Amino acid sequence: MANLIIDIGNTALKAAWADGITLGKTFRYQGEKISGFISSLTGKNRPDVMVVSTVRELSRNLEETLRTECGTLVVMDSSHHEVALRHGLPQCLSPDRVASVIAARHLFRGHGCTVFDFGTTFTVDFIGADGAYQGGNISLGCRTRFKALNRYSRDLPLLDTPETIEMAGTDVVSSINSGIISGIIFEIEGYLRQYPDNMVVFTGGDAIYFAKRMKNSIFVVCNLVLMGLALTAEEYVR
Repeated sequence: MANLIIDIGNTALKAAWADGITLGKTFRYQGEKISGFISSLTGKNRPDVMVVSTVRELSRNLEETLRTECGTLVVMDSSHHEVALRHGLPQCLSPDRVASVIAARHLFRGHGCTVFDFGTTFTVDFIGADGAYQGGNISLGCRTRFKALNRYSRDLPLLDTPETIEMAGTDVVSSINSGIISGIIFEIEGYLRQYPDNMVVFTGGDAIYFAKRMKNSIFVVCNLVLMGLALTAEEYVR
């Protein structure tokens, strides 16, 4: 597989080799030595195109290092908006959301889409049947809500995401679980009512967790961002 795609998020780095839109093995890294980790992937195979989507701006030294390890380097961060602009997307859109929209347009061509990404943040993006980007929203992700409730209250505990919830809590733990999980579900249902004819796509770390709790028909595409980055790499190959 000729291209290497990398998504550096808020909590982890995900990478995969790609041949067109076909993804190979996915790698996950949670550490500070990003350059060394990427070099471990390129040490045996030099990618034709390397696409790096990152929520952190790449340092000039790291960018120069990566350029020596591939044929073509494509950077998508707060200073590099070429990919977003080429696809008619606003510069304010984070690189991972740009990639998600690119992938959703490809997978559901001719259909309106509502794309939910369940990560550190909870984002929703709306795409028209003609592929036009119609805007989107950003909120706190599921685990971020649990952490915030614990941090900004005096005596509420930090809880893990529950397997089951009650409609209404009967103690502190069940009240927190129900309040956060039901609250996110109510948000989702509200968005779905706004765009009832759209295809609904869930991605991100908690996508399956919430898809199981929805009555609507949901497409879960866990590697939607990587798929969008793979499509971007193919554009540069062509």
